[in-house]
Amino acid sequence: QVQLVESGGGLVQAGGSLRLSCAASGRSISSYNMGWFRQAPGKEREFVAVIKWNGGYTYYADSAKGRFTISRDNAKNTVYLQMNSLKPEDTAVYSCAAGYSYKYYVSSAYDYWGQGTQVTVSS
Repeated sequence: QVQLVESGGGLVQAGGSLRLSCAASGRSISSYNMGWFRQAPGKEREFVAVIKWNGGYTYYADSAKGRFTISRDNAKNTVYLQMNSLKPEDTAVYSCAAGYSYKYYVSSAYDYWGQGTQVTVSS
């Protein structure tokens, strides 16, 4: 089992930055693809970014590309999402997830989920 706990969410003005952290416990995340998803009220959960198990490949949703950066520190068993140039439409609950599937861009690809952290971007 892998337990994931997100932190770092909060209120930020448009154009600002925020770094989310996902701390894992239970076992090492070194063998997992690690993804970030978000869900706004009344909307479906959507893929944001993924970093593959070896850390060598990252992929982003079009909405995140160029603004967000996913990274991992296996020594700390932690995954990060650096979010820059935030927009009001980025407001959502952000969740991290761990999984093995190559279908990294859909929720069903992931086996373990954190509880989420709220990100609110004001205009």
